[in-house]
Amino acid sequence: MARLSHFSFIVLAAFSPVLFSPSQGIESPQFTVLHTESDFELRLYRECSWVSATSREMSFERATRQGFHRLFQYIQGANLNNSRIAMTAPVLTSIHPDAGPLHSFAYAVRLYLPEKFQAAPPVPLPELDLQPETWASRCVAVRRFSGYARDGNIVREAEALAASLGRTPWANSTAGGGSYAYSVAQYDSPFRYIGRVNEVWVEIDGSAHPGCPAATVLQAS
Repeated sequence: MARLSHFSFIVLAAFSPVLFSPSQGIESPQFTVLHTESDFELRLYRECSWVSATSREMSFERATRQGFHRLFQYIQGANLNNSRIAMTAPVLTSIHPDAGPLHSFAYAVRLYLPEKFQAAPPVPLPELDLQPETWASRCVAVRRFSGYARDGNIVREAEALAASLGRTPWANSTAGGGSYAYSVAQYDSPFRYIGRVNEVWVEIDGSAHPGCPAATVLQAS
């Protein structure tokens, strides 16, 4: 199975420009834009189901690769139903600073489940150590950025989003109390070199906007 999984990962890398392209009808979580600024927007995401791979890697890039490898095996049939699950977008990596000893990080790498599997996700094989998750409806502040999401730029993009929020009524309205957590959404294959789309997500407390429900912070399982 290890050899097959490694081969499958190589195949995904070769063909992922198609798998990740929104123009090919790839499913994504549904949202409504509630407010738009020049450098971010506020979205209301509806209730939806994901599957999540947690990681204690120190590197965002390594955690995302490791988690996505496990998730890809799952959608290729490594589940109790042997179900093949269509690729979706984005690949969402949630980062939780200070989640462990020595100011370490916790990561959760997630894939949105297609509509066909939203109500009843296939159960992952135990060795993949994946967790199905159902998210309640929530409001998220989103900043878009181009290029590749790297260890060297994701903190900078998250800080830029925090600075933008600091000039709005949502300055002190990020969810999660004292712990600052954010997520990075990647929409493109590693082999797409131009026109790449990434986003930083920060959940907004529901009381901060009349269109938002009560917030539940994006947590690593």
